[in-house]
Order: sequence, then C-alpha cells, then structure tokens
Amino acid sequence: MREERLLERINVWSKEPERRGGNYTWRMVESVLNHLKRILNTRKGNVLIAEDYGVPDFTELLRAYPDSIRDLEKNIKHMIQKYEPRLKAVRLSFVPQDDDILSLHFRVEAKLNVDDENIPVNIETVLASDGKVDIKG
Repeated sequence: MREERLLERINVWSKEPERRGGNYTWRMVESVLNHLKRILNTRKGNVLIAEDYGVPDFTELLRAYPDSIRDLEKNIKHMIQKYEPRLKAVRLSFVPQDDDILSLHFRVEAKLNVDDENIPVNIETVLASDGKVDIKG
C-alpha cells in the first residue's frame, strides 16, 4: 500500500479492510493527482505546520502576465518537487491556449517510480482566472 499517502492508507484500512494488500499503480496515480490538487489549491501561509506549503496567490502574479509566466512555472515546479516526492525528474512548461485566454495551461512531465520502474506521467494543470487549479491526468 505504499502507493498511497499515510492518511489515505488509514482511511482505506478503516473503510475497506480487504484492500490492505496489493500494489495498484492506478491508486498511486490517483493519489498523486489528488495530492497535487491539494498542494496547488492551498495558498502559502494557510498550513500551520509548514509555512511554505502551497503556492502564492496566483491572482497577484496574473496581474503581471505575461511576464509572470516563468515565476508561475518556478513556483509550481518547486512545490511539486518539494511536497510530492513520488514524482521524479519533474519538468513543467507553459502551454499557450488561443481559445482559452482566461486560463493558463501548464504541462507537467515527470517519472513515477512503481516497483523500480519509472513510468512517464503527463499531467495537465489549468490555472483559472479565479486562482483555482485543476489537474487532469
């Protein structure tokens, strides 16, 4: 069950004891995606135990668009590398969208280590104009 975070494992154990064993890659991917959503939708300073957990208020950075794109990439990549250790070799790139000018799209490319095998992972991250981040795997 190492594919899930500790609190996810505890939740599964209490609700579905028959799922305690086994290695399920899909559970790991789902866990990573859920954790990324949590990280990228948490604003810095809102988690008492870790002051640097989360990202800055993107709405402030968007005022300096397009000059702020590199800062956004840097912030998102740093949070992923620091707080999602299951992802390795993280690369993040801005993906311009002519048909969706109110959102910013980023592509996350990384490796997920499952049973000593590095599985490529591609994730689309969409930053909406209200500052909310959506993750699509």
